[in-house]
Amino acid sequence: MAVSVPVPLFQFLLFLVLSRASYSSSEYLIGVGSYDITGPAADVNMMGYANSDQIASGIHFRLRARAFIVAEPQGNRVAFVNLDACMASQIVTIKVLERLKARYGDLYTEKNVAISGIHTHAGPGGYLQYVTYIVTSLGFVRQSFDVVVNGIEQSIIQAHESLRPGSAFVNKGDLLDAGVNRSPSSYLNNPAAERSKYKYNVDKEMTLVKFVDSQLGPIGSFNWFATHGTSMSRTNSLISGDNKGAAARFMEDWFENGQKNSDSSRNIPRRVSTIVSDVRKNQSRLLDISATYKSSKGHSVDKSLLDAKVRVRNGSKRRFVSAFCQSNCGDVSPNTLGTFCIDTGLPCDFNHSTCNGQNELCYGRGPGYPDEFESTRIIGEKQFKMAVGLFNKATEKLQGKIGYQHAYLDFSNLDVTVPKAGGGSETVKTCPAAMGFGFAAGTTDGPGAFDFKQGDDKGNVFWRLVRNVLRTPGPGQVQCQKPKPILLDTGEMKEPYDWAPSILPIQMLRIGQLIILSVPGEFTTMAGRRLRDAVKSFLISLNSKEFGNNLHVVIAGLTNTYSQYIATFEEYEVQRYEGASTLYGPHTLTAYIQEFKKLATALVNGQTLPRGPQPPDLLDKQISLLSPVVVDSTPLGVSFGDVKADVPPKSTFRRGQQVNATFWSGCPRNDLLTEGSFAVVETLQDGGTWVPVYDDDDFSLKFKWSRPAKLSPESQATIEWRVPQSAAAGVYRIRHYGASKSLFGSISSFSGTSSAFVVV
Repeated sequence: MAVSVPVPLFQFLLFLVLSRASYSSSEYLIGVGSYDITGPAADVNMMGYANSDQIASGIHFRLRARAFIVAEPQGNRVAFVNLDACMASQIVTIKVLERLKARYGDLYTEKNVAISGIHTHAGPGGYLQYVTYIVTSLGFVRQSFDVVVNGIEQSIIQAHESLRPGSAFVNKGDLLDAGVNRSPSSYLNNPAAERSKYKYNVDKEMTLVKFVDSQLGPIGSFNWFATHGTSMSRTNSLISGDNKGAAARFMEDWFENGQKNSDSSRNIPRRVSTIVSDVRKNQSRLLDISATYKSSKGHSVDKSLLDAKVRVRNGSKRRFVSAFCQSNCGDVSPNTLGTFCIDTGLPCDFNHSTCNGQNELCYGRGPGYPDEFESTRIIGEKQFKMAVGLFNKATEKLQGKIGYQHAYLDFSNLDVTVPKAGGGSETVKTCPAAMGFGFAAGTTDGPGAFDFKQGDDKGNVFWRLVRNVLRTPGPGQVQCQKPKPILLDTGEMKEPYDWAPSILPIQMLRIGQLIILSVPGEFTTMAGRRLRDAVKSFLISLNSKEFGNNLHVVIAGLTNTYSQYIATFEEYEVQRYEGASTLYGPHTLTAYIQEFKKLATALVNGQTLPRGPQPPDLLDKQISLLSPVVVDSTPLGVSFGDVKADVPPKSTFRRGQQVNATFWSGCPRNDLLTEGSFAVVETLQDGGTWVPVYDDDDFSLKFKWSRPAKLSPESQATIEWRVPQSAAAGVYRIRHYGASKSLFGSISSFSGTSSAFVVV
């Protein structure tokens, strides 16, 4: 007897068969996601340089959280989030995990979720919980914190909801000219025999993972490469992802524009004008058309219109996500031309990075010197081009288990086994966190102030007296931290709450033959090499059959929380900035290696390690001294969004030239325009339709906000557009979106446009 199968049931059975076939051929489920985390573009101190004068006042290009998830169809999964932020934050990690637990239960936890920062020094601060890291931001900044937490969650949601059968491929290669060692004298204190194993005094290797959907093709790539996010200087006030954020923007645009050109300035036009048949022969006609579009008077708009963006999801099509992740960048600078004295132009002192004894005059120069934006573009483009090459040639498929291990450790009092000089071993301890005098000298990427200098292993009487007002370190702490002279005993400073972390997370993620070591700080070049080599050789010794062939180990720096630097024992002795900022004493690196071996053992044996002591949740203790926006206003007879300085009538611009327009505006803190834009360049299409083609997430466009005086309720926004080489000829105009706050606290959205102009 024939049995009929209902159509819905038949479709379901067919789906199962096809899914099983896809799973078996693709090995994993993969998903990617990306979300805006730009934050407040005004009034907030930037995180990284600890320069209290570096206050955000606009956007170079937007910041994003980019995530990938790789899962076994019926087993383990790992999620990795790369932040266009200075570093991860313990309180951010805690709150993200709380949200994920509420949404997904135990699917995503502290064990299998890694949150890593690219180390840009041009993002809003105030989102960390320990006092040391929020002093210059006038304490905790709730807007900064909320946008980062929400962006991470949304990026993971996107990645989770887009999980589909797919494959991951790994490739690696050397990028030779995107970083130099900024503490070479410290590096030279490492054993000569060890240094002789390496050709360079910084790591040159980039490791890239390419994600391919079984049906849709490539959907993303993440890579790890060590260079600091300090192409943008300590005086820059525009929010920027620096060189790594730029590289990510270049690569995502390259892929979306058809992978036609790996020159970031020459991607194919996004829109081609249709208003005249031959643009070049009809320039006068374009000028006549542009003259009919005068600047509009500022007007109120519905908030839903503020999400006008160039890069939008196209129906069910997923956008390509590319992340340029940080690694052991502790002593690696992108300022590749070297360090020079700004008063004489001569090279800085080799050992102390000073000029006539002063650290304030010694600065590193980027390849675009003196233009920091050009330096950012160059170093970003170098990473982008390297990543494109690795992406196009990635053929080694990641295969095998997905796994993870995690532990919280009290680094203020950790027993560490170290070899004794005469043979055998002994047990020593790490120390409560403390920063040395060399920390206050800063680096050649951003020098400190006063009379501090790198390489100071003595300190001085005056600054010790100043230190003692806050806290005098006890004799045990002084002995433990030697030869570091303690400037700030942050690990033992608890008022009004903890100044520095004691409990730190370490984490190991596995995707087949790729091992990701999540570390909560900045490892120097040699410290990173020792950790990678130790973990790799240890894994192979535990299971040579499984790990002996093509094992790849990468370090994900500044991950899950932040605890400053990790230098080698020998670099610590020199007490340059990196050694002086190694918080937990001379045996910090050895402690990391020891504890990561425990994670490796547990990973291989399938063990569950004790969770360890929990880091504190200090959210309810946070203090914020940043004044809120009180009110916005404009001169009498002027509306928000009105043009203050217009594009000249019947203007013509060529590629490479800059177009400016200034608008009366409100404070960007009124509405962050998350996943929106403060500045848009529009082009005129056939039928009189204006279409957005560039926005404040483009490298070619800058949004600059300012007040005429510090306490003035009036403000203005200047939008600068450097016409890209890829721009199509046609008629354009500049639009500004914003929000104003009334005296009664209500927020109103507005918009205004410049007069039209022609690009030929």
